[in-house]
Amino acid sequence: MSFSSETKAELSQLRIDKKCCALAESYGVLLYCNTFSAREIRIITGSEAFAQRLPKLFKKAFSVSFDKLPKEDCKGKRSFCIEDREKIKTIFDSFDLELTGLSQHINFGMIENECCRASFVRGAFLAGGSVTDPEKNYHLELATAHHSVSREMYSVLLDMEFSPKETERSGNSLLYFKKADAIADFFTKIGAPVAAMNVMTAKVDKEMRNTITRQINCDSANTDKTVAAAQAQIDAIHRFARAYGLDALPEPLKDAALLRITNPAASLSDLAMLSMPKVSKSCLSHRLKKIMSMAPEEEK
Repeated sequence: MSFSSETKAELSQLRIDKKCCALAESYGVLLYCNTFSAREIRIITGSEAFAQRLPKLFKKAFSVSFDKLPKEDCKGKRSFCIEDREKIKTIFDSFDLELTGLSQHINFGMIENECCRASFVRGAFLAGGSVTDPEKNYHLELATAHHSVSREMYSVLLDMEFSPKETERSGNSLLYFKKADAIADFFTKIGAPVAAMNVMTAKVDKEMRNTITRQINCDSANTDKTVAAAQAQIDAIHRFARAYGLDALPEPLKDAALLRITNPAASLSDLAMLSMPKVSKSCLSHRLKKIMSMAPEEEK
């Protein structure tokens, strides 16, 4: 399974509790799906998890079912279709749209609440988004055939404190991110913390590998020792985070863990200087050793 599929699977496991958020997520899906018109609604996806979520999402949001569903044994792209005029009217009415002429613009009144904005963006990513494997490179994009929707989504993301880039490809308007931190924050915001953690882990691993390579080239044994110790600390922190979550640590240990993760190449002396409030090198070393002792053993 690709990283993009894994991320959509994680998002598709989120509970569908509030109708306002179900409406917002469905709205994002519709504006970024294959066809959203007064004659037909068609959503095509390669994500099995999203395909399982769609009928429940539309039932919660609109109390309607799809006219055509993919076959149960479908292995490739899955297609969902609504052609019944009354069902389409129900959906249009939910967004205050007229059947006589669909205006492809975002109704900002549907996403005034923070939870609904996050749900809306989640729906857009599920229907029209993709992300590359962070082990290879960093690239997340949202693609829609509607230029006006993309421009307005840009404003939505700005309100959520993101700064995407814009481009055009094959008749589609794209918003995209190419920095690991932005992608991780995006996934955290829309409900995929595991994917966010994987992106940051890949970033740290890359930085560590680059650091190790530079130090090998410099043939610095002392620095190599520092890097190896830092890697062991980072590995222990990730094992603890996966098992219990960093919030399970007391604040002094949590601060030390976050300081180490965000400064993977720094020596203990440098980390101590960066600490707020200031701590000694021996104190910081003790805290990191404590985390390493609390972390689960590495799987064989």
